[in-house]
Amino acid sequence: MSTARSDLYYDHHFEILNTVWNTLDTSNMDISALQHRLRQFATDRDWQPYQTPKNLAMAMTVEAAELLEIFQWLTPEQSRALDDEQRRHLGEELSDVLLYLVQIADHAGVDLEAAVERKLAMNAIKHPPRS
Repeated sequence: MSTARSDLYYDHHFEILNTVWNTLDTSNMDISALQHRLRQFATDRDWQPYQTPKNLAMAMTVEAAELLEIFQWLTPEQSRALDDEQRRHLGEELSDVLLYLVQIADHAGVDLEAAVERKLAMNAIKHPPRS
């Protein structure tokens, strides 16, 4: 990539990242809207043939391993006291796992919000509070 072209490339990507970093959205996450954004992202890159539940689950597993790597060899106390850089990295890996999870649900036809509510209810029955 030529220097002028690479400067343009990085300037453009910095502008995108700067916009995202400076956007503060305190509203709740909208799973359907996120799924739509992810479908559009894949469409824009012609990734649809690869967006199968199997492939997405495999990719999510790789990202989950990267998440685990952050905590590898840390004591329980150290894992609760991450520094800013470690916390930023943790957020990136958590986001990767979440994005793949949301895509798996979308491509497999699972209503994720309903599934979560059902699972929480099942857990409440299985594990009642102590009396």
